[in-house]
Amino acid sequence: MILLNPKGDVNLHTHTYYCDGKDSPETLVQRAIALGFRALGFSGHEYSSFDTDFCMSPADTEKYRGEVLALKEKYKGQIDIYLGIERDYFGDGDDYPYDYVIGSLHYVKAGDRYLPVDYTEEITAAVVEQYFGGDFRSYVESYYRTLADVVEKTRADIVGHFDLITKFNEGYKYFDEGAPWYREAALTALREVARSKPIFEINTGAMARGQRTKPYPADFLLEEIDRLQCQIILSSDCHDLDCLDFGFEGVIKLWGKS
Repeated sequence: MILLNPKGDVNLHTHTYYCDGKDSPETLVQRAIALGFRALGFSGHEYSSFDTDFCMSPADTEKYRGEVLALKEKYKGQIDIYLGIERDYFGDGDDYPYDYVIGSLHYVKAGDRYLPVDYTEEITAAVVEQYFGGDFRSYVESYYRTLADVVEKTRADIVGHFDLITKFNEGYKYFDEGAPWYREAALTALREVARSKPIFEINTGAMARGQRTKPYPADFLLEEIDRLQCQIILSSDCHDLDCLDFGFEGVIKLWGKS
C-alpha cells in the first residue's frame, strides 16, 4: 500500500470555526507551516438544511471561501493551500468549483428523519433503540446500504471516514465487527464505492478525540481498498490545531510503504 502523503506533510480534512472546528483558517495555516507541511486543504462541513448544528451557514460558506482563497495568495511559496468541502450524503450541495470534495455519511434515515451516527454514544444508543428496535445489525446495514453510492451522490473525490458507524463501538461494545454479516455489509459497500476509483482516507480524528484507539477504516477494509487499487491519503479530520497531524507518525509506520 502506498500513501499519497507518506511523509505526513499534507492534511486535506481540516475544519475551522466556520463550522464545528475551533480555529481560524489562518491560525491553522500557520500551524501547518510550523509543522513543515507542504500542503493544507480546508474541508468545511457544507450546509445541510435539516441539521445546522455542525455545518457552515450559507453566509459563512461565502466567508469561508473568500478567506481560504485569500490565504492561498498570501502564503504562496510557503505552503500550498486548497479550498475543499466536506459534503454529507444528505446535504444540500452546490455547484461551486471546489478544489476537491470529501464525501461522507453522517446519518442514517428512518422515514423522514435524519439520525446522526456520530454525535454522542448516548444519542446513538437511543436512535438504535427507538428507530431500529435495539437492533444494531439493522442500523449498521442501513448505514452501509446508503454509503454504497456516496460518490455518485456527493460527487466526491475523497471518501471520508468510511466506517464512521463504528465510532462508539470500541471493543465491539455494540456489535461484532468480525462477524460475517458485518464484513459482508461493509465490503459490499466498499466495492461499490471503489468502482468510481475515489481516494479513500485513513482518518485519525476519533483517535484525537479519545473515542478510538485505531483510525478509520478497519484493517480489513484498508486491505480491500489496496487490493482494489484505490488511492489512500492520511488525514486528521482536524477540529483543533493541536491535532493537525495527530497520529500520523504511527499510521505511517504501519501503512506508509508498499
